[in-house]
Amino acid sequence: MAKHTRQRANVLQGTLDMLILRTLLYGPAHGHEIGKHIQRTTNDFLQMQHGSLYPALHRLERRGWVTSKWGMAPDRNREFKYYRLTEKGRKQL
Repeated sequence: MAKHTRQRANVLQGTLDMLILRTLLYGPAHGHEIGKHIQRTTNDFLQMQHGSLYPALHRLERRGWVTSKWGMAPDRNREFKYYRLTEKGRKQL
């Protein structure tokens, strides 16, 4: 990968990470909620795809910036993986 392309990818990755962390300031959310919130707050400029959102969530979890826990959605009869901002993640903001 060319140096310029790699730098651009790192900037985009860092931006997505910060958008996710800022979204979780409002409280725990599952992946679909996080993606929809980012789309709304960027006026649909950023379209969240599973191929970028979930790897970012897993990366943030490995860093200890978010934790996750399976739980039932209040309005649905199925489980979702809810992500929560940690104190370490809050310090990144």
